[in-house]
Amino acid sequence: MEEILTLVEARLCTALGEPDARAAVTFLGTDRIEVLRFLDARDQDSGGRGLVRYATLGMSAQPMADPTAVLADPVKGPRAELVLSVRAGLADTDQVLRKLAVLAASPQVEGVIVAPGASLDLGEPLWPGAPFSSVLVAEPGGLVADLELDAPLDPVRFLPLLPMTANEAAWKRVRGAQELEERWLARGTDLRDPLRRPVALD
Repeated sequence: MEEILTLVEARLCTALGEPDARAAVTFLGTDRIEVLRFLDARDQDSGGRGLVRYATLGMSAQPMADPTAVLADPVKGPRAELVLSVRAGLADTDQVLRKLAVLAASPQVEGVIVAPGASLDLGEPLWPGAPFSSVLVAEPGGLVADLELDAPLDPVRFLPLLPMTANEAAWKRVRGAQELEERWLARGTDLRDPLRRPVALD
């Protein structure tokens, strides 16, 4: 397990640079989950704000098990970590650290498989004043490449999280993840804006 997490952290640092902060959270009956924070001053918009990225470390230590399986396979099964990117300095987004750890622990706690297209709902704002209480799990590979592990282990996938407002989450449940992402794209939605307004869904 430790060897896998060492490789995962190295992959994150290769893609995102060295973390400038980290926090560890342990839930009863689960392995420790860390959340690393990376500041990316290179990616600046016209207002001169860079990005802050939060990545979990620990979710991939165990494979995610099929909730319908009688016995969980301790070796085979999908492995993942979560990555959230937001514009820096606009909100107190560091308060999302524990929330991300909760989401990363959900496969162990609730026996769910976190995969692209899924919705993860916290039931409370991601950070103080946030208009989002849930996230859409997006396709991996764009920011941090998959980490191949020795067979028979599945690769570790780094899944981007896209914050959703309550209306967007409800619309996604009816219409699906692809239609919501297409609506965001068509309306030019800045999904990294921690204060953004909900996209028009009419």
